Amino acid sequence: MTLVQDAQRDGARLAKACQVMGINVRTYYRWVAEGEVTADRRPDADRPEPANKLSPEEREAVVALCNAPEYRSRPPAFIVADQADKGRYLASESTMYRVLHEYDQQHHRGRQQAPQRKRPPTTHQTTAPNRLWCWDISWLPGPARGTWWYLYLIMDVFSRKIVGHEVYETETGELAAELIQKACWREHLTDRHKPLILHSDNGSPMKAATFLESSTTWASPRRTAVHG
Repeated sequence: MTLVQDAQRDGARLAKACQVMGINVRTYYRWVAEGEVTADRRPDADRPEPANKLSPEEREAVVALCNAPEYRSRPPAFIVADQADKGRYLASESTMYRVLHEYDQQHHRGRQQAPQRKRPPTTHQTTAPNRLWCWDISWLPGPARGTWWYLYLIMDVFSRKIVGHEVYETETGELAAELIQKACWREHLTDRHKPLILHSDNGSPMKAATFLESSTTWASPRRTAVHG
């Protein structure tokens, strides 16, 4: 109201000033009808209860139904549909959700693990060669239909240099660990005091215990996102 009144004193039209502030002219007049700006009366307004509002007994019945042994692990959508199949109707799905929320029972239902908030993946940056490597295994068509060769490839993120690659007939953590060791020898990284970061996805060879145990000597395996 102060901004609108200041704009009026500076020569602006009331309708334009109210439009800029996002209110209607009638709203402005209603707010200053008594000579001063009145408080928001909406929280104190009389709102009649809907005619179809559930009674306390009916709300208790909804809670009891949702907590019944056959429904305690089921969402309201299943409860309403199952009750309809049995020829009974107590409340709508949205009403059940609302009642459960009011009774502090709108939580994860069922025996499976509740959803958990996952922290964002750790990111890495590199400013020089041989500090951050990434590697993966690609499938190559084999000599016969349905057979494959496996290309193990390691790339330096900073220089994009292929520091190691091999083609094997199988996909194992032992072969991956051997390739990492050969790449470190080839790049003369055996004397480094701080191991480089080795990035990969969550494939089974990347998580193999043999690979993690062997590669830790040469590098620090990380299954995270990478910024080059």
